Amino acid sequence: MNAMGSRPPAGKKGAIDKALAVLEALAGHDRLADIAAATGLPKSTVHRILQTLIGHGFAVSGGAGEYRPGPRVLTLAGQVMARWDPAQAATPLLRALHDRTGLTVHLAMLAGDEAVYVEKIEGRLPYQLASRVGMPLRLHCTAIGKAILAALAEEEARVILDRAGMERHTPRTVTDPDTLLAQLRQIRARGFAVDDEENEPGVRCVGAAVRDHLGRVTGAVGVSMLVFERTLEEAEALGPLVVETAEAVSRALCRRAASRR
Repeated sequence: MNAMGSRPPAGKKGAIDKALAVLEALAGHDRLADIAAATGLPKSTVHRILQTLIGHGFAVSGGAGEYRPGPRVLTLAGQVMARWDPAQAATPLLRALHDRTGLTVHLAMLAGDEAVYVEKIEGRLPYQLASRVGMPLRLHCTAIGKAILAALAEEEARVILDRAGMERHTPRTVTDPDTLLAQLRQIRARGFAVDDEENEPGVRCVGAAVRDHLGRVTGAVGVSMLVFERTLEEAEALGPLVVETAEAVSRALCRRAASRR
C-alpha cells in the first residue's frame, strides 16, 4: 500500500506504475530503504527512478541517502488546485458549520483507497488536532472515511477494505470487514458516520458524504472534537447539521464544476 491508495504486486508493475509508486512513497519516506519497502521494489530500481525524478525536479537529494519531494511537485499541485480548488467553494459553508459548533471542521476528498484533507478550520478551544491539509486519512477508522464507504455500493466498499487493509489505530478501531460493513448499513440509514476514538485516542468525529452532480461520492465533511467536549450522544446529535453542510457543499461544488465547463 502506498500513501494514497492501493498498489499492484511489484511483479505486475510497468515502468509508469513503478515511478508513480516511488513518487507517492516519497511523500511519506525519505530514506532509500524505506521507499523500497513501501513500494515493494528493489533498492536498485528505486534508486534509478529517484535519479530520474531528481533530473526532472520531482525529487531532491538531501545527502546521506535521503530524498524528499522536489519543487516540481509543489508547482504541479498548485496548478491543479488553481484550476479546481474544492476548498474555495466549500469554505464559507464549512465556516458556517464551525461558527455553529465551535468545533474543528474538515473537508476531505476521495483519492484512491484513501481520502485527503483539502480544508481545515480549527475549533475555538486552544488545542489543535494532528490533521492538516494534504494529509491522507484511512477510510475504515474515520468518520469521513466511513461516510465515504457507506455512500459506495457494499461490494465496492468491501473491495476497498480488502485492498487497503484495516490497520488497528486504537483499541476501538474496527478491523473486521463484516463488522464494519454492518456499521455502513446503519450509516446509510441515518446519513452520517461517527468515529468514536477509532482513529485517534481522545477524539470523536462526525462525518457526512459529499457527492457530485451524478450522486457519486467524492469526499466528506466532518467535525472533530475531544471526548471531553461532547458526549457520544451529543456528538451524534450533530449528525443532521453535518449532513446539511455536506449537502450544501455538494451543491456548491456542482455549481463550481458547471461554471468551468
